[in-house]
Amino acid sequence: MSLSPRQCGAPRAAMRGFSLVELMVGIAVGMFVVAAASLMATSQLTDNRRLLLETQLQQDLRASADIIARELRRSGYWATARAGVPPPGGGTIGVNPYTPLTPDAANSKVSYNYRRGSGAESFGFRLSNGTLQSCQSDYDTGGCSAGWQDLTDRATIRILDNGFSIATVRSSDRAQAANGNAIIIPCPQLCGDGTTACWPRVSVRELVITITGESVTDSSVRRTLELSVRPRNDRIELSNEAGSGQACPG
Repeated sequence: MSLSPRQCGAPRAAMRGFSLVELMVGIAVGMFVVAAASLMATSQLTDNRRLLLETQLQQDLRASADIIARELRRSGYWATARAGVPPPGGGTIGVNPYTPLTPDAANSKVSYNYRRGSGAESFGFRLSNGTLQSCQSDYDTGGCSAGWQDLTDRATIRILDNGFSIATVRSSDRAQAANGNAIIIPCPQLCGDGTTACWPRVSVRELVITITGESVTDSSVRRTLELSVRPRNDRIELSNEAGSGQACPG
Protein backbone atom coordinates (compact mmCIF):
# COMPACT_ATOMS: atom_id res chain seq x y z
CA MET A 1 0.00 0.00 0.00
CA SER A 2 1.36 3.45 -0.92
CA LEU A 3 1.05 6.66 1.19
CA SER A 4 0.05 10.03 -0.09
CA PRO A 5 2.45 12.98 0.19
CA ARG A 6 0.23 14.58 2.88
CA GLN A 7 0.36 11.42 4.99
CA CYS A 8 4.17 11.30 4.68
CA GLY A 9 4.60 14.99 5.68
CA ALA A 10 2.52 14.91 8.85
CA PRO A 11 5.01 12.94 10.97
CA ARG A 12 7.87 15.15 9.81
CA ALA A 13 6.03 18.30 10.92
CA ALA A 14 5.33 16.78 14.32
CA MET A 15 9.07 15.94 14.81
CA ARG A 16 10.46 19.42 14.18
CA GLY A 17 12.95 20.84 16.91
CA PHE A 18 13.20 24.32 18.49
CA SER A 19 12.85 27.36 16.39
CA LEU A 20 15.68 29.88 16.17
CA VAL A 21 13.94 32.25 18.60
CA GLU A 22 13.35 29.48 21.12
CA LEU A 23 16.99 28.41 20.86
CA MET A 24 18.23 31.97 21.48
CA VAL A 25 15.93 32.38 24.49
CA GLY A 26 17.20 29.09 25.95
CA ILE A 27 20.83 30.08 25.46
CA ALA A 28 20.19 33.46 27.13
CA VAL A 29 18.54 31.85 30.14
CA GLY A 30 21.41 29.36 30.41
CA MET A 31 23.96 32.17 30.30
CA PHE A 32 22.16 33.99 33.13
CA VAL A 33 22.24 30.83 35.23
CA VAL A 34 25.94 30.24 34.51
CA ALA A 35 26.77 33.89 35.27
CA ALA A 36 24.94 33.74 38.60
CA ALA A 37 26.73 30.52 39.54
CA SER A 38 30.10 31.99 38.54
CA LEU A 39 29.43 35.14 40.55
CA MET A 40 28.53 33.09 43.61
CA ALA A 41 31.64 30.92 43.25
CA THR A 42 33.86 33.99 42.83
CA SER A 43 32.33 35.62 45.90
CA GLN A 44 32.92 32.50 47.96
CA LEU A 45 36.52 32.23 46.80
CA THR A 46 37.11 35.91 47.62
CA ASP A 47 35.57 35.55 51.08
CA ASN A 48 37.59 32.39 51.70
CA ARG A 49 40.84 34.11 50.68
CA ARG A 50 40.09 37.11 52.92
CA LEU A 51 39.26 34.82 55.83
CA LEU A 52 42.58 33.01 55.38
CA LEU A 53 44.47 36.32 55.31
CA GLU A 54 42.66 37.57 58.42
CA THR A 55 43.39 34.33 60.25
CA GLN A 56 47.06 34.41 59.28
CA LEU A 57 47.38 38.07 60.28
CA GLN A 58 45.67 37.49 63.62
CA GLN A 59 47.84 34.47 64.37
CA ASP A 60 51.05 36.31 63.48
CA LEU A 61 50.12 39.30 65.65
CA ARG A 62 49.11 37.05 68.54
CA ALA A 63 52.34 35.01 68.32
CA SER A 64 54.48 38.16 68.30
CA ALA A 65 52.54 39.74 71.16
CA ASP A 66 52.84 36.58 73.25
CA ILE A 67 56.61 36.47 72.76
CA ILE A 68 56.97 40.13 73.71
CA ALA A 69 54.70 39.76 76.75
CA ARG A 70 56.48 36.64 77.97
CA GLU A 71 59.86 38.34 77.71
CA LEU A 72 58.80 41.59 79.38
CA ARG A 73 57.37 39.65 82.32
CA ARG A 74 60.86 38.28 82.93
CA SER A 75 62.54 41.68 82.94
CA GLY A 76 64.30 42.54 86.16
CA TYR A 77 64.97 38.95 87.20
CA TRP A 78 68.09 38.87 89.36
CA ALA A 79 69.73 35.60 90.39
CA THR A 80 70.96 37.16 93.66
CA ALA A 81 67.75 39.02 94.48
CA ARG A 82 68.22 38.18 98.16
CA ALA A 83 71.01 40.77 98.24
CA GLY A 84 68.43 43.45 97.57
CA VAL A 85 66.30 42.63 100.62
CA PRO A 86 66.85 45.13 103.45
CA PRO A 87 68.25 43.43 106.58
CA PRO A 88 65.94 43.63 109.61
CA GLY A 89 68.49 45.66 111.51
CA GLY A 90 69.36 47.95 108.60
CA GLY A 91 72.53 48.02 106.57
CA THR A 92 73.74 48.12 103.00
CA ILE A 93 71.79 46.30 100.29
CA GLY A 94 72.59 45.39 96.73
CA VAL A 95 71.00 47.25 93.84
CA ASN A 96 69.36 45.18 91.12
CA PRO A 97 71.23 46.02 87.87
CA TYR A 98 68.45 44.51 85.74
CA THR A 99 65.64 46.80 86.89
CA PRO A 100 65.57 49.37 84.04
CA LEU A 101 62.80 48.80 81.51
CA THR A 102 62.57 51.83 79.31
CA PRO A 103 60.54 52.43 76.13
CA ASP A 104 62.02 55.10 73.88
CA ALA A 105 60.43 58.50 73.37
CA ALA A 106 58.23 57.22 70.52
CA ASN A 107 57.37 54.02 72.44
CA SER A 108 58.38 52.03 69.34
CA LYS A 109 61.39 50.42 71.01
CA VAL A 110 61.98 48.95 74.45
CA SER A 111 65.16 47.74 76.13
CA TYR A 112 65.25 45.55 79.23
CA ASN A 113 67.51 43.18 81.13
CA TYR A 114 67.30 40.01 83.14
CA ARG A 115 69.60 37.23 84.18
CA ARG A 116 69.28 34.19 81.92
CA GLY A 117 71.75 31.70 83.33
CA SER A 118 75.15 32.29 81.79
CA GLY A 119 73.74 33.51 78.48
CA ALA A 120 72.44 36.85 77.23
CA GLU A 121 71.34 39.50 79.71
CA SER A 122 70.26 42.43 77.54
CA PHE A 123 67.21 42.28 75.29
CA GLY A 124 64.98 44.52 73.24
CA PHE A 125 62.16 44.88 70.72
CA ARG A 126 61.66 47.52 68.08
CA LEU A 127 59.79 48.42 64.88
CA SER A 128 61.97 48.77 61.78
CA ASN A 129 60.67 49.27 58.23
CA GLY A 130 57.34 47.59 58.90
CA THR A 131 58.88 44.61 60.72
CA LEU A 132 59.05 43.80 64.42
CA GLN A 133 62.57 42.87 65.48
CA SER A 134 64.17 41.46 68.61
CA CYS A 135 67.72 41.29 69.89
CA GLN A 136 69.73 39.79 72.72
CA SER A 137 73.28 40.36 73.84
CA ASP A 138 75.56 40.33 76.84
CA TYR A 139 74.77 42.79 79.59
CA ASP A 140 74.73 46.29 78.16
CA THR A 141 73.82 49.31 80.28
CA GLY A 142 72.88 51.23 77.14
CA GLY A 143 70.33 48.65 76.07
CA CYS A 144 70.56 45.85 73.55
CA SER A 145 73.16 46.88 70.98
CA ALA A 146 73.66 43.54 69.22
CA GLY A 147 72.30 42.59 65.80
CA TRP A 148 68.54 42.67 65.38
CA GLN A 149 66.53 39.74 64.05
CA ASP A 150 63.09 39.80 62.42
CA LEU A 151 60.26 38.68 64.67
CA THR A 152 57.51 38.98 62.05
CA ASP A 153 57.57 37.69 58.47
CA ARG A 154 57.85 40.69 56.18
CA ALA A 155 56.58 38.57 53.26
CA THR A 156 53.14 38.15 54.86
CA ILE A 157 52.61 40.95 57.40
CA ARG A 158 53.46 44.65 57.52
CA ILE A 159 53.44 46.54 60.82
CA LEU A 160 52.14 50.05 60.19
CA ASP A 161 54.12 53.17 60.97
CA ASN A 162 53.44 53.97 64.62
CA GLY A 163 51.78 50.55 64.72
CA PHE A 164 53.95 49.25 67.53
CA SER A 165 54.08 50.84 70.95
CA ILE A 166 54.94 49.82 74.49
CA ALA A 167 53.63 52.46 76.85
CA THR A 168 53.91 52.69 80.62
CA VAL A 169 50.45 53.07 82.07
CA ARG A 170 51.41 52.70 85.71
CA SER A 171 54.67 53.03 87.56
CA SER A 172 53.69 53.79 91.12
CA ASP A 173 53.70 52.41 94.62
CA ARG A 174 51.50 49.40 95.18
CA ALA A 175 48.49 50.55 97.17
CA GLN A 176 46.56 48.64 99.77
CA ALA A 177 42.94 48.06 98.90
CA ALA A 178 41.76 48.84 102.42
CA ASN A 179 43.03 52.38 102.98
CA GLY A 180 44.89 53.34 99.83
CA ASN A 181 48.18 53.78 101.65
CA ALA A 182 51.31 52.78 99.75
CA ILE A 183 52.97 49.53 100.77
CA ILE A 184 56.43 50.29 102.07
CA ILE A 185 59.21 48.15 103.51
CA PRO A 186 59.37 48.85 107.26
CA CYS A 187 62.59 50.14 108.82
CA PRO A 188 63.72 49.98 112.46
CA GLN A 189 63.49 53.76 112.90
CA LEU A 190 61.73 56.74 111.42
CA CYS A 191 63.23 59.26 109.03
CA GLY A 192 64.90 62.46 110.19
CA ASP A 193 61.59 64.33 109.96
CA GLY A 194 59.81 61.73 112.03
CA THR A 195 57.92 60.22 109.09
CA THR A 196 58.25 57.10 106.94
CA ALA A 197 58.85 59.06 103.73
CA CYS A 198 62.43 57.77 103.38
CA TRP A 199 61.57 54.10 103.86
CA PRO A 200 62.05 51.90 100.76
CA ARG A 201 59.01 51.33 98.57
CA VAL A 202 57.95 48.66 96.14
CA SER A 203 57.12 50.10 92.72
CA VAL A 204 54.67 48.36 90.40
CA ARG A 205 55.22 48.57 86.65
CA GLU A 206 52.58 47.87 84.04
CA LEU A 207 52.96 48.18 80.28
CA VAL A 208 50.47 48.19 77.41
CA ILE A 209 51.60 46.58 74.15
CA THR A 210 49.81 47.68 70.98
CA ILE A 211 50.52 46.18 67.55
CA THR A 212 48.71 47.15 64.33
CA GLY A 213 49.49 45.21 61.17
CA GLU A 214 48.11 44.58 57.72
CA SER A 215 48.43 41.84 55.13
CA VAL A 216 51.13 42.43 52.54
CA THR A 217 48.93 41.05 49.75
CA ASP A 218 45.74 42.91 50.79
CA SER A 219 46.06 46.19 52.66
CA SER A 220 42.34 46.15 53.50
CA VAL A 221 42.99 43.25 55.88
CA ARG A 222 44.15 45.06 59.00
CA ARG A 223 44.06 44.16 62.68
CA THR A 224 45.09 45.77 65.99
CA LEU A 225 46.09 43.75 69.03
CA GLU A 226 46.47 45.21 72.51
CA LEU A 227 47.40 43.60 75.81
CA SER A 228 48.82 44.67 79.15
CA VAL A 229 51.86 43.19 80.86
CA ARG A 230 53.10 43.47 84.40
CA PRO A 231 56.71 42.39 85.05
CA ARG A 232 56.92 39.84 87.83
CA ASN A 233 59.90 41.56 89.43
CA ASP A 234 58.80 44.78 91.08
CA ARG A 235 61.25 47.61 91.55
CA ILE A 236 62.47 48.61 94.99
CA GLU A 237 62.94 52.37 95.29
CA LEU A 238 65.35 53.73 97.85
CA SER A 239 65.36 57.22 99.30
CA ASN A 240 68.45 59.41 99.10
CA GLU A 241 67.96 60.32 102.74
CA ALA A 242 68.92 56.79 103.80
CA GLY A 243 72.35 57.17 102.18
CA SER A 244 74.01 55.41 99.25
CA GLY A 245 73.25 51.68 99.32
CA GLN A 246 71.24 52.10 102.50
CA ALA A 247 67.68 50.88 102.59
CA CYS A 248 66.80 52.41 105.95
CA PRO A 249 67.97 55.52 107.79
CA GLY A 250 70.91 54.89 110.06
